[in-house]
Amino acid sequence: MRVLKAGTVYFLWVFAAGFALGVLRELWLAPWLGTRAAELAEMPVMWLVIVLAARWTVRRFALSATLPTRLATGLLAVGWLLLAEVALVLGLRGLTLAEYLGGRDPLAGTVYALSLLLMAAMPWLVGRAGR
Repeated sequence: MRVLKAGTVYFLWVFAAGFALGVLRELWLAPWLGTRAAELAEMPVMWLVIVLAARWTVRRFALSATLPTRLATGLLAVGWLLLAEVALVLGLRGLTLAEYLGGRDPLAGTVYALSLLLMAAMPWLVGRAGR
């Protein structure tokens, strides 16, 4: 039960920050820099959010330092994030999943995919860095 709560809270922190940054990116940064540059500029901020949210979640829920516990927390958070993205982004934009994936910039999309892997691993990685 602790992993379920921790993964959900971790997701909520990252999702809330990503939603706020996404609004700023779409309304302000993308018209100024272009979509690719705006998405890439947002990534370092999101990486910082991921690190801070993972660190806070691991401490707040006193998660066991074992790989299965920490990885399950990260994978659950990424699962929630992907579910929310499909439900909200596709619903708001009125796109199919194929249209959404086909319209992603190859570079920014790859960096985003790597960010998801980082998010999944971060609860484990923050524990390893603390040793």
